[in-house]
Amino acid sequence: MNYAIIGLGKIGTAIAQAFAREGIEVGVASRRPLDALAAKIGPSLVPQRIEDAVKADVVILAVPFATHRDIGRVAESWQGKVVIDATNAFDVPPEELDGLPSTAALAKAFPGAKLVKAFNHLPAGTLAQGPRTLQGGRRVVFISSDDDAASASVATLVDRLGFAPVELGKIGEGGLLVQARGCTWGHLIFQDLAKFD
Repeated sequence: MNYAIIGLGKIGTAIAQAFAREGIEVGVASRRPLDALAAKIGPSLVPQRIEDAVKADVVILAVPFATHRDIGRVAESWQGKVVIDATNAFDVPPEELDGLPSTAALAKAFPGAKLVKAFNHLPAGTLAQGPRTLQGGRRVVFISSDDDAASASVATLVDRLGFAPVELGKIGEGGLLVQARGCTWGHLIFQDLAKFD
């Protein structure tokens, strides 16, 4: 299975650092040149064009929510791919989302993909601190998807990156806890929780 991160802003960089810490190869793509930043983060990051990044088995979207449709149009097919939604639709009116959770609305731009919400609930600075908390526990990353197999595969990735995966169930159920609705954050947004094994 291969991975790509599209968007290397604060959240995308924090996720890329997690891959680099574990030496897991990941493509990184953005609208701006990334060679220097990718080299600084670690040798397991491979700068790519967005057109190449969308070919990965697992694509992590770490772009502003408003740009997701542009990314969706790049791939010839999203069929069977796992798309990890690390975006937040804060300040997007619910009517623009057709009343759906943001991940369900975003899914329309990625027909055939298996959407998983993850890596979006922590501020970038907290996520960049890595998987271990000061108390020695593993930092929790919440996961939500309507596809159980995709959710399980993302939980495995989260675990490989050193974090503690906590599955919340379906996007329209437990997943609402990590989704913004208009100018309101879900109840688990910003919650820096740890799991002690």
